[in-house]
Amino acid sequence: MKRINFNFLFVLSLLIYFPSAYGQVMEKDSLNPEQVITELYDLVSIQKGSTGDWDRVRELFIDEAVIVLRTSWEGTTVFSLEGFIDDFVNFIENYNIKETGFSEKIISVKSWTFGDMAHILVLYEASIPGSERPPQQGIDSFLLIRKDGKWKITAITNEIPTPARPVPEELLK
Repeated sequence: MKRINFNFLFVLSLLIYFPSAYGQVMEKDSLNPEQVITELYDLVSIQKGSTGDWDRVRELFIDEAVIVLRTSWEGTTVFSLEGFIDDFVNFIENYNIKETGFSEKIISVKSWTFGDMAHILVLYEASIPGSERPPQQGIDSFLLIRKDGKWKITAITNEIPTPARPVPEELLK
């Protein structure tokens, strides 16, 4: 009985003396599906002078994730996780994003969770600060699973609204 009490007191003392470290670990390890997606948008919104935290981006995905993005009005490109990151890094370098910054802001979210799987639709607005181009809206569809107690992104698909393909009403509410 004394050993159990000692273990309990030891763990309790760690929490008392190191609450911020415990909170940071718990915060990243206990994200719900919507929080995972929100963090991803925060990570790909590049602040002026930055190039992104790609190691943290990797942590949000399973290694085998598939990302399918609209890369032109008629075409899509299928990426692995590393291909997605490489493409984003090339975008940062080719469009001087380190000097201007880049923003992907969530406009609305619709989510559905069942057991260890989740589906999240996001209407977002992408922009480059100071650019003459107006912000571009897009819709991302995310599939997530809970793996080893953590929610991870397994797949992303992306579509760009057009006059012939407007934003669905349920994402405008």
